[in-house]
Amino acid sequence: MKFKNDVEAVDALKAKIDLLQTEIQKRIYGQDEIIKQVLISLFSRGHCLLVGVPGLAKTLLVNTIAEVLGLKYSRIQFTPDLMPSDIIGTDILDKNREFKFIKGPLFANIILADEINRTPPKTQAALLEAMQERAVTAGGERFELNKPFFVLATQNPIEQEGTYPLPEAQLDRFMFSIWLDYPAYDDELTIVRNTTSDFSTELKEIISAEEIKYFQQLVLKIPINDNVLKYAVSLSAKTRPGTKLAAPITDKYLKWGAGPRASQYLVLGAKTHAALSGKYSPDIEDVKAIAKTILRHRVIKNYKAEAENISVDQIIQELL
Repeated sequence: MKFKNDVEAVDALKAKIDLLQTEIQKRIYGQDEIIKQVLISLFSRGHCLLVGVPGLAKTLLVNTIAEVLGLKYSRIQFTPDLMPSDIIGTDILDKNREFKFIKGPLFANIILADEINRTPPKTQAALLEAMQERAVTAGGERFELNKPFFVLATQNPIEQEGTYPLPEAQLDRFMFSIWLDYPAYDDELTIVRNTTSDFSTELKEIISAEEIKYFQQLVLKIPINDNVLKYAVSLSAKTRPGTKLAAPITDKYLKWGAGPRASQYLVLGAKTHAALSGKYSPDIEDVKAIAKTILRHRVIKNYKAEAENISVDQIIQELL
């Protein structure tokens, strides 16, 4: 990929993302904002947690995205008896009586971790290590994972039977926590009409792994003004109760705030969001646009917020 300069490259990134969105919307209706956020986290080298009740097409969304991205795709259905070796891979004795490592489903570019809260902490930790390090350790040996490497995990918020909720420190590995809501009435009509007939859509491959790696590198090069950088960092700082930058609402309703990883993702996400909007440098509006999905799973309410029925989103909205 050769561009005369970075401005031309950012224009090309915007054009690519527009194409991706249009292609995905052929199959996924009424979830435009969700698609946009998943693509932002992909180009920012983040991972996504999709939270929603059953039947909202979380899995279909990930399948569709994998199809248009032209990447190697793996789906792992998490169950209570899944072991780390089931996802990383295992050593077997080959016919020459030597141990040989057989790679597991983690060795792909896009991983759908379906119902991640159904599997015990040991297996969750194996996945989370891979997300952070982009490598896995098996039999004392380190194996690099394919790049780009992108995990989309789904979680069902209503079932508590036989689930292992992700600890806060592990939720922090996800760039975005995206809530999926029920579709609008008109969208649901379209969905039901198309899925209960012989209607089918062929999707084109829009972007290659090489191009994705190039654009991920490009996002890092996008310049950011000091005032926007300070805004992003102070937004994270405002969520930390008992510190000198804490906002009054934070001290009142929050037990725990977001760490420095939130600030990093706010800046990266804002850069990608700016490129999406056809800008060459992010402004404060770009930070605000992605703040909720980045901060939502990184702050913990206290009992007072629970008692007064105040949601995390309301608190973040107040901070913005």
